[in-house]
Amino acid sequence: MEIPQDLLDLYTHAPLLELGGLADAMRRERHPQGVVSYIVDRNINYTNVCVADCGFCAFYRRPKHREGYTLSYEEIGAKIEETKALGGVQILIQGGHNPYIPFEWYLDLLRYIKRYHPIHIHGFSPSEVDFFAELFGLDARTVIRELQAAGLDSIPGGGGEILVQRVRDIAAPKKAGADRWLEIMELAHHEGMKTSVTMMYGLGETLAERIEHLLRVREVQARTGGFTAFITWPLQPENTPAFQQQPKTDATDYLRTVAMARIVLDNVPNLQASWVTMGLKVGQTSLHFGCNDFGSLMIEENVVSAANTTYRTTTDEIERLIREAGFTPHRRRQDYTLLDSAAA
Repeated sequence: MEIPQDLLDLYTHAPLLELGGLADAMRRERHPQGVVSYIVDRNINYTNVCVADCGFCAFYRRPKHREGYTLSYEEIGAKIEETKALGGVQILIQGGHNPYIPFEWYLDLLRYIKRYHPIHIHGFSPSEVDFFAELFGLDARTVIRELQAAGLDSIPGGGGEILVQRVRDIAAPKKAGADRWLEIMELAHHEGMKTSVTMMYGLGETLAERIEHLLRVREVQARTGGFTAFITWPLQPENTPAFQQQPKTDATDYLRTVAMARIVLDNVPNLQASWVTMGLKVGQTSLHFGCNDFGSLMIEENVVSAANTTYRTTTDEIERLIREAGFTPHRRRQDYTLLDSAAA
């Protein structure tokens, strides 16, 4: 893909506050009410057993590793009830590429949740859908339809990393390629499912490749309108198999990147702050660099914390930070509609 030189020049050379100002103006134009939303949810990793062997992942365990696990339905149900008791409105359910779990287990899990612990299920990233299709001899559209019929409500943007094949061949060669990842998202959109979309940077990609990622997302969104939000965060290299020596990117790089995302993705309605990886103050600052959403309370998070990056917060603190930044906090649902009771 040919990258427009003006975008590359802007990303590379624009003063930080100038770049942030452009992104902030676009955010205010799209979201003039001055509301910053957030959600209360829980990330449930149903298994950490995985054969994808991503070099940047500190969370997974190979099959038969003594630390490998798969949660029972009852354990997942208990986590959901804890989430609901804390005001949670959804679960984010993702796991490793576990070759020992049959497809019916996933379908029965979704049915079990909807029957006994009803809640919005945001789950199974495109790389998981691709893994299911290959493992169970199904086409991706059938996998999506079966999951949706069993109770899946929306699909998260996990596993996107950098949607440029050169980078994926280095970081995650066993996982769905860039074209396949976007294809599965487009299939989900055509089946009426909304999805989020992500970018994890810091894998050795160039700035031009980050822009290529954004432009590819923009192209799909122009065709389907199915992406509700974009979330970007940097690699957390500690404890990872192949990237421990990779330097962490800093707050300036994050703010420049999220600002570019707001500028390029003018057809994606929402940008989410990544305080989970960057910390609360940088998350707050990003509200003036294009973000209109503060993400999740994240009652439980396992993948980033496996790389020794652990930030925690409360709803009161989220709301305080949003107000201090000059906005009105408001809880939301997965589709970014606001809950009836605004944060006071």
